[in-house]
Amino acid sequence: MNFLTNDKLVIVGAAGMIGSNMVQTALMMGLTNDICLYDVFPATGVAEEMLQSGFDNVKITSTTDAKEAFTNAKYIISSGGAPRKEGMTREDLLKGNCEIAEGLGKNIKEFCPDVKHVIIIFNPADLTGLVTLLYSGLKPSQVTTLAALDTTRLQSALAKKFGVMQSEITGCATYGGHGEQMAVFGSHVEVAGRKLTDIIGTPEFPAEEWEQMKKDVTQGGAAIIKLRGRSSFQSPSYLSVEMMRSVMGGEKFRFPVGTYVNTGKYDHIMMAMKTTLDENGASYEIPQGTPEENAKLDASYEHLCKMRDELVTLNIVPPISEWNKINPNL
Repeated sequence: MNFLTNDKLVIVGAAGMIGSNMVQTALMMGLTNDICLYDVFPATGVAEEMLQSGFDNVKITSTTDAKEAFTNAKYIISSGGAPRKEGMTREDLLKGNCEIAEGLGKNIKEFCPDVKHVIIIFNPADLTGLVTLLYSGLKPSQVTTLAALDTTRLQSALAKKFGVMQSEITGCATYGGHGEQMAVFGSHVEVAGRKLTDIIGTPEFPAEEWEQMKKDVTQGGAAIIKLRGRSSFQSPSYLSVEMMRSVMGGEKFRFPVGTYVNTGKYDHIMMAMKTTLDENGASYEIPQGTPEENAKLDASYEHLCKMRDELVTLNIVPPISEWNKINPNL
C-alpha cells in the first residue's frame, strides 16, 4: 500500500466506537504507516484487531500514556470526550469536555509543539476546538473541527426527498455552530441542476416541508441516538479522517469545517465557515446567503459567544483579553 505520509498520526479516544472506526478508516485510506492509538482506557483490543486485519507495512501502537502518545506526533484527531446520550444536547457536555480539551491542548504544547494539524470532533466541537487551540499554542489554521456532518445530513435529506444521488445535490452547506443553532443555507443548493429556491414553495416542495427539513437537519444527531440507541460514530469517524486526508495532501475536503474566526463581525470564535482545507491547514471566507440566512448565521454566532463566555465564568479559559498571553497566535 502507498501511504500519503510516514508521519505519526495519533487517534485520541481510540478505545471508543468513533476512535476505533477512525483507526480502521485511516488504514483503509492509506493515510500513514505510523498510527498511535491513545486513550485513558486501554485500546490494545483495537490495536490487535487492526493488526489481525492484515494491513501491511504499518506500525500500530497503543498507549494510555500521554507523553508516549504525543511525542513526535505530526497529526492528531481527537474524539476523546464523553459521548452524547439520549435527551442531551451538545451543550450539556460543555464543562467536562472542555476540561478534557484543555488537557489535550496542554499535552500538545508540551509534547508535540511542531504538530502539523489537529482535528477535534468531540462535542460541543466548536468550544472544545477553541479550548484546544488556545492551550496548544498552535496557529488558527492548524486546528479544525468537524462541522461537515450537518451539511451531509442536509444533502442526504434532499437526496432522499427528490430521489437522486447525493452527488446530484450541490451547493449544500450549514454554517455557524455545530448544534441546533446552526445556519442552514439553501440559497446556493441545486437539485440535479435545478435551483432549490425555484422548487421551494411549489407543490413539489412546499415551504413548510423545507422548514421542517431544516429543523430535522439541526436535530440530526438526536435522531441517530433514537434510531440506534447511541450517538453517531460511523459518519463522524469517516468525515474526520477525510478531513485529515486533505491536510496530508490527499483529495480535497468537500464540505465546510469549523475554524477559528477573528473578523470585525465574528470575533475570537470557532465556527463553520466557507472553508478550504489542504496542506496549509484551514482558510476561510464568510459565506453570503439571503438576508434571512445571514441573520441565522449571526444568531448562531451569538449562541456560540454565550457558551464561550460561560467557559470564562467556569474558569476554563481566561477573558479574551488575556488569550494572547497563553497563545501568541490569537
